[in-house]
Amino acid sequence: MARYYLTCAIDYATARPHHGHAFEKIGADAIARYHRLLGDDVHFLIGMDEHGQKVAQTAEERSLTPQQLVDEVSVASEEIWKSLGISYDQFIRTTSAAHKDGVQHLIERIFERSPNDFYERAYAGWYCVGCEAFKQESEIADGKCVLHPTREMQWVEEKNWFFRLSAYADRLKELLSDDRFLQPRSRRNEMLGLLASGLEDVSASRARFSWGVPFPRVGTSGEPQTTYVWFDALPNYLTATGFPEKGFEERWPADLHLVGKDITRFHALIWPAILLAAGLEPPRRLWVHGFVLVAGARVSKSAGGNVEIAEAIAKFGADAFRYFLLREVPFDGDGNFSWERFEERYNSDLANGLGNLASRSISMVERYCGGIVPAARPNEIDAADAEDYSSYHASMGEKGFLLHEALKSVWQTVARANEFVDRQAPWKLAKNPADRAQLEAALASLVRQLARQAVHLFPFAPGKAEELWASLGAPGKVADQRFARLASLEVTGWKVRKGASLFPKQDPGPSSASDG
Repeated sequence: MARYYLTCAIDYATARPHHGHAFEKIGADAIARYHRLLGDDVHFLIGMDEHGQKVAQTAEERSLTPQQLVDEVSVASEEIWKSLGISYDQFIRTTSAAHKDGVQHLIERIFERSPNDFYERAYAGWYCVGCEAFKQESEIADGKCVLHPTREMQWVEEKNWFFRLSAYADRLKELLSDDRFLQPRSRRNEMLGLLASGLEDVSASRARFSWGVPFPRVGTSGEPQTTYVWFDALPNYLTATGFPEKGFEERWPADLHLVGKDITRFHALIWPAILLAAGLEPPRRLWVHGFVLVAGARVSKSAGGNVEIAEAIAKFGADAFRYFLLREVPFDGDGNFSWERFEERYNSDLANGLGNLASRSISMVERYCGGIVPAARPNEIDAADAEDYSSYHASMGEKGFLLHEALKSVWQTVARANEFVDRQAPWKLAKNPADRAQLEAALASLVRQLARQAVHLFPFAPGKAEELWASLGAPGKVADQRFARLASLEVTGWKVRKGASLFPKQDPGPSSASDG
């Protein structure tokens, strides 16, 4: 059984998660569930970034201590992820004692193994609290950070510990020469462009700021400093393995870091360089997704305008929201959210597509076969579906993590199955005893198709996939199935059980005569 260690970017603990965070977590959850269906031993990590100036400022604005704020947001975040069915194995918090210890050990390890990579330096520059980063002129427009235009930037002058990132340009270029390390290609090209323009060394500590991990070394001034928040946040992927305790190597390096495009530089350049300086392996793969736009614009905690996750779940259910985000928004770029489009996708794809297929197929097995799935050999539909499922698997890793394309492949089988029902017209075959064999073959074929669809849909809409699996009378749970066993799936003798509609139409129209 292969190990698969998957991580998301940890979220700033300043407010409840919004739809942008949900997009990343849902996508990561789909990848985690997919790998479990492959039979991999998955460890799926999410968590919260609880230190930094932004957290301290937000706590002060709300008349809370920083710890009170992050404790409150942690509870709210875990409730939201539970409501969306995010199947994480570990929720890390950077305020935990184990994480703080791991960060300090990592820094000391760099001092010991690469003693010239940390040095003291006086620095002055514009600091964006939203990014928790010093910004260069190219990242500033009209005196504001281009990513956080509603926040005032701060001019900071202090003497800090710096990390010699510039020394790792060649090794980073070599790392990026493997086009699977950083995807999609546009992000890889972006980072190669930054390398070509030259890397600047980065701050590793902050003076006169205490909400964070104490930097383990005291500088020449004798003044204690706090670890710069990115040197605190990025190591969460490593400290979650138990580092520096014995055995952390059983999980490290991570197989996949999944992050948003606004933090590509930190994960594709700074984080690998930190690991190389410490004599540790970089992550095996990094996938960068885009933004979920609302009315064509990016929104954030500071700018507002977010889609309330609870409202989206209340409209059509958690699985429908998961499906919509991952089908509508390309996982290699930006996409738009609108309530109108959400409703259109729900009715066309889920209610009229899969929901209608399941309802009428199960009804006909009950009506014409006493609820028992008849025996029948595979047919041309099975062969056609196999090609779509081959594309599905390619979209889940081989070509990158093109989750929207994987779902498109599944819905091609849904469309084929609905066309098959209309073409075979089982309600007509049932009227002629001479057509009994053809009727049973058609109904068995439909159940096979629905069973395969349930398994392939499970990573994206796990709750509804389990409902469908149970209504087919299939043994066990979808979560216990394996892709490798689907080719020999035998549905003969299953007893179907029609329950409530998988996806009730929002505005039900008159029923069709072809529903059987």
